[in-house]
Amino acid sequence: MAARITHVSTHDVRFPTSRMLDGSDAMNPAPDYSAAYCVLHVEGGPDGHGMTFTIGRGNEICCAAIEAVGALLVGREVEGLFADMGATWKRVTGDSQLRWTGPEKGVIHLAAAAVMNAVWDMFGKHAGQPVWRLIAQMSPAEQVALVDWRYLADALPPEEARERLEDKAAGKAARIAEMEAEGYPAYTTSAGWLGYSDDKIRSLMRAAIAEGWTHFKMKVGADIEDDIRRARLIREEIGPDRFLMMDANQVWGVEQAVANMARLAEFAPWWIEEPTSPDDILGHARIAREIAPIRVATGEHCQNAVMFKQLMQADAIHVVQVDSCRLAGPNEILGVMLLADKFGLPVCPHAGGVGLCELIQHMSLVDYIAVSASLDNRVLEFVDHLHAHFVDPVRTRAGRYLAPERPGFSVEMKPDSIARHSWPDGAEWRA
Repeated sequence: MAARITHVSTHDVRFPTSRMLDGSDAMNPAPDYSAAYCVLHVEGGPDGHGMTFTIGRGNEICCAAIEAVGALLVGREVEGLFADMGATWKRVTGDSQLRWTGPEKGVIHLAAAAVMNAVWDMFGKHAGQPVWRLIAQMSPAEQVALVDWRYLADALPPEEARERLEDKAAGKAARIAEMEAEGYPAYTTSAGWLGYSDDKIRSLMRAAIAEGWTHFKMKVGADIEDDIRRARLIREEIGPDRFLMMDANQVWGVEQAVANMARLAEFAPWWIEEPTSPDDILGHARIAREIAPIRVATGEHCQNAVMFKQLMQADAIHVVQVDSCRLAGPNEILGVMLLADKFGLPVCPHAGGVGLCELIQHMSLVDYIAVSASLDNRVLEFVDHLHAHFVDPVRTRAGRYLAPERPGFSVEMKPDSIARHSWPDGAEWRA
């Protein structure tokens, strides 16, 4: 008898990162990294684990949305879901009544991300492969079939996408071997949070350099004079040859972004991330024109593939920062990666939150192995927080992510961690 999904369980998991100001930035000065976490329970197992990311209050709303979206898969045979993952994505994101409350945006799309991440985790475990290998080894036709092309085909017809993938297919085996041996290049944000003291920043920067990191990101946006002072401090620590990126986390208006980056340009930032509202495509385009050659990066709050398409079409973005919990899982991320390859833009994903590193590392490997076949100007974000709570945590060495080896999507959380950090009754919060 074919295995079916019997039910969906959700968990409101919150970590008190605000106590040490881990994750602090100009828009979010005291976040509590949180996971709206779900399990797709399969009769006979293995189950699928997934999540979306928030920073505290409102996590319970995402959990309620996950219950509504996950119910669409209850009773389904898992082999049928795996046989056509493109159709599965459309089933999860395409319910007509749920779409009215969030058509590929908002809390419903966050919930769809959690559910699709759980489906892919379940698929990888049933196939006995990590998700990155499962997707990378698919044929170009199978990869193209994962993507919903309805709103993307005007910029990249699926036939052209398949041809581009076929052009890269010959070198996939060598790139897989390279990633397993050397890992994927990364950058660290862990030393540059806005709430950290100068002494803590210096200490963390020196430790990161000693570990082999070459790319560093700092938060800006609270006060331009303080931004200049901290940028000078960080540039002194990392020297002139290492890369420095900046992240304003949406707090500036367009003209303010242009003016502030003119003052910060002396510190040679490689990019400015989220310089204004993530929804302001034309604003990003103006900023990109006026602050060149500093790059503009965005994407962690880009709510669907359509917005990414328009950012690319408007020459408003130089660095594509997909997020595994903002877009609805690997299907939609793959579509954006294919668009980025068409427009000649590097994909440098966002991973600044609990579980995000675990998830997105798989998709960066897929990008290199199957889509772009390039590491030029590509680095994946790393933050050194909360990995110990996962069964298969990320591993890094000398500024690189090491390829995951265990089957699944690396996002299964330890039961004790879920219990201790469940809101509001977990031991961490009762204390």
